[in-house]
Amino acid sequence: MRALHVITGLGIGGAEQQLRLLVRHLPVDCDVVTLTNPGAVADGLSADGVRVTHLGMAGNRDLGALPRLAGLIRAGRYDLVHTHLYRACVYGRVAARLAGVRAVVATEHSLGDSQMEGRRLTAGVRNLYLASERLGRATVAVSPTVADRLRRWGVPGPRIEVVPNGIDVARFRFDPALRESTRRRLGLPAGAYVVGGVGRLTAGKRFEVLIRALAELPEDVWLLLVGGGPQENVLRRAAQDRGVADRVLFTGERPNGPADPPGLDLPSLMGAMDALASPSAEEAFGLAVVEALAAGLPVLYVSCPAVDDLPPAAAPYARRVQGGADSFVRALRQVRAQGPRPRSAPDAAHHYGIARSADRLMDIYTAATLGVSSA
Repeated sequence: MRALHVITGLGIGGAEQQLRLLVRHLPVDCDVVTLTNPGAVADGLSADGVRVTHLGMAGNRDLGALPRLAGLIRAGRYDLVHTHLYRACVYGRVAARLAGVRAVVATEHSLGDSQMEGRRLTAGVRNLYLASERLGRATVAVSPTVADRLRRWGVPGPRIEVVPNGIDVARFRFDPALRESTRRRLGLPAGAYVVGGVGRLTAGKRFEVLIRALAELPEDVWLLLVGGGPQENVLRRAAQDRGVADRVLFTGERPNGPADPPGLDLPSLMGAMDALASPSAEEAFGLAVVEALAAGLPVLYVSCPAVDDLPPAAAPYARRVQGGADSFVRALRQVRAQGPRPRSAPDAAHHYGIARSADRLMDIYTAATLGVSSA
């Protein structure tokens, strides 16, 4: 089987890194097209031996991208087209049908209750999404929570399949020697208690909550923010205003792909943390939380369907909090008082192993190419 993955961009983000990991585990000949921004994940895919094409799309209304994409699909003689993220789903589904490919699968990575990939869920966004959705064979939700949102949005239930995001559990296995070397490279004091936050630095991730909480915590508590985005300067100013700028470290975007060189990648940085805090109030899955669990970290979160969809015993050191700075202050004090635990991955992390997700996706691919429901 030959498959083409179409994605809006390939900078470092959850959907983008999930695509790279999936391609490594799918028993399919895969190529990738990025509509815009062939960033670090594009470099990683190329290093893995995957052919990546940058379509050079100028913006959401660059209709000239449609025939270019359709021509690329037609020339590649693909059996299946798999789209990821809103713009790529809209353009990719139409282009695939123009190219004569009817086996089209889309993954919905980011649908929240009020926004999708940072855009408000207006009637126009919904109508365009639903119109293009009818051109595909299946829409994959990354969690049952997203599946419910898709149904409420108007996607017919029989067209929705749930394939959770997957992680490479072994990549996040705790290594005490790597922890110490990473903490030294970061310049952390020997006894620092490090709270991590991982994700795009956008308003929706609400990392300013952690900065407010840090100001109420002891001076040996540090905040390590892993990610890049438009809110970085806002967060730096907030840290200055709260008097904690000397205890907040910004790492910028960091890769987690298996081919990345060792150093300050995401697994190394999670190994340097003592707890992970996720203040985002609206998540589609909660990939950073699951990765932190794989690293053996206690986790405090406001929204994480990946954990909430499992029995509590599957993630005993994951705890839901109300979401305000005071709630995180209290919860972090309690977690620290309980002392260090063995840094082993709980059942929840193994439940979301990438091999299981790839196997389930292959069932959907097979059904799509045969023209039948995969249910």
